[in-house]
Amino acid sequence: MIRRAFLGGTLSAVALSTCKAQSVTTTAQNAVVQTPPEPLVWPIVTTLQPGVRLFVGHTDTVLDVIGRIGAPPSLVIFTEGNHLMVLSSDDIVGAFASWSKSQPQYANLDLTNVVLVTLPQPILVQMIRTGGVALGNLTLDVNRSSGFYPDIFMGYPEPLRQLRQLGVIEPQARFFCKNRGVALLVRKGNPLGIHGLADVVRTGMRIALPDSGDVRAMCRAAADNLLGKPTADTLFTAEVPSFPGRLGIMHRDLPEMIARGYADVAFTWYHLVSYWARIFSNQFEFVAVPGAEPFFTKIALGHVTDPLRPRAMRAFDEFFFSRARDVYPQYDFARMNDAEFGATLGLDP
Repeated sequence: MIRRAFLGGTLSAVALSTCKAQSVTTTAQNAVVQTPPEPLVWPIVTTLQPGVRLFVGHTDTVLDVIGRIGAPPSLVIFTEGNHLMVLSSDDIVGAFASWSKSQPQYANLDLTNVVLVTLPQPILVQMIRTGGVALGNLTLDVNRSSGFYPDIFMGYPEPLRQLRQLGVIEPQARFFCKNRGVALLVRKGNPLGIHGLADVVRTGMRIALPDSGDVRAMCRAAADNLLGKPTADTLFTAEVPSFPGRLGIMHRDLPEMIARGYADVAFTWYHLVSYWARIFSNQFEFVAVPGAEPFFTKIALGHVTDPLRPRAMRAFDEFFFSRARDVYPQYDFARMNDAEFGATLGLDP
């Protein structure tokens, strides 16, 4: 299988009471509606094999599984999808094999098929619990006998603790990155003039929000802190709850909601908004939220107990922690200090 894009309170009451604000909003919304909505075509992040047929576009594609299914995996990593732009880059997975060749203890490792699964953490945990995942008509067995089973799991603390309770991973993990809080994604040209959370409330825009998890909690905490709870309530009331085909894959669904015209603005992690604005520069723009940087989370790396590919796991761990601290800030993550990077996360109660 070839990898390819797989898959208000007082503030609003005062502003919305004026006819002028309503007129501006209506005009701007009408201008946006006139632009035909188009689905996103995600960039390929792996090296294609010559002569192999590629399905890529709006249908018949597989998102968030990177590698070859059917060939023996060299290493399998299950990971939170919102840092896929770093992990799958030439700076990390793309550089892993050449680094290993330079290390005498790892020089003979076959690393031609590193498999990444970058679906949301609840889905990854469910895949391990149930032993499978269905991609349309195709079901993949997720177990040791199939070989499609993680050696490494990267994620937030709570999913890692769940995996520890299942006996899947070792009792300790290590933190390797933290994000820069939350930001806003708007259409190219910012036709509605959104320059912060207060503008979203003032104009009554439809907002796309993560459906669950740490990021939704941090979006809510940032809104409560920066706007006050009554206005934050108004902001969340304007949420577009879903759209046809929504999968709950936040790093794919939110920009799709803007591209298709289901929502006017999206609110999520800073680095994701930056990534979308960069790879879809003709469709989106990034809008910073001043004061939102404290509302961050950190991601940790855990080792699977009795991994199928122990030498490759050890090699990647050594390689990854030798460069992640410098690489992640290049993709708009925050730089971790000495006490943060590599800090131990205990997973037992």
